[in-house]
Amino acid sequence: MASQYDPEHAPAGDVGAALLMIDSRLKGIHDGKAGTDPEQQALIDQYASSLGPREADDLLDGACTLIYMFMMWLRRAHEEHGKDVIEYVVPNIVATLRMMPRSVRPEAIPTMAGLVIAAGTGLSPTLWRKQYGDWTEAEMNPLEATAFLLAEYINRMTGDPDFATRLITEALAGAEEDWAGADED
Repeated sequence: MASQYDPEHAPAGDVGAALLMIDSRLKGIHDGKAGTDPEQQALIDQYASSLGPREADDLLDGACTLIYMFMMWLRRAHEEHGKDVIEYVVPNIVATLRMMPRSVRPEAIPTMAGLVIAAGTGLSPTLWRKQYGDWTEAEMNPLEATAFLLAEYINRMTGDPDFATRLITEALAGAEEDWAGADED
């Protein structure tokens, strides 16, 4: 039975911009920068302040699409070993978010867990979240942290610090090829 929260009904958003932000954070951590580089943060803040309401929504939708794509990959990887992605990934993400009290307020953690569970069960995180109203300012850092943590989980699982980014860029390149092929028909 089809659900109103199926990904086919959701906007993909600006996946490229969302990936750029997550990849930038990943590279910063792997370069040994525990905190946010002030120069990098200034660029992110400048970019964020340049967004109009539509572009901001596109970035949020893009982050949700990343969460969905990461969870779909993790779901397939866990199922190959007879494991449930929800059982293994969600507790890890929640525990890590709880260790980030300056960036992630406790009341945002259930929403992030719900996003990850929605994605892990094949639902659109964007549409799942919309049923509860508009995004709040307090959910912005947790959303970014959730996408980052999923990417880092994948990278650790594969032993490749660029795997999650490559996974998405290859999927985007494949989608562009599909679109180009459809335009030629």
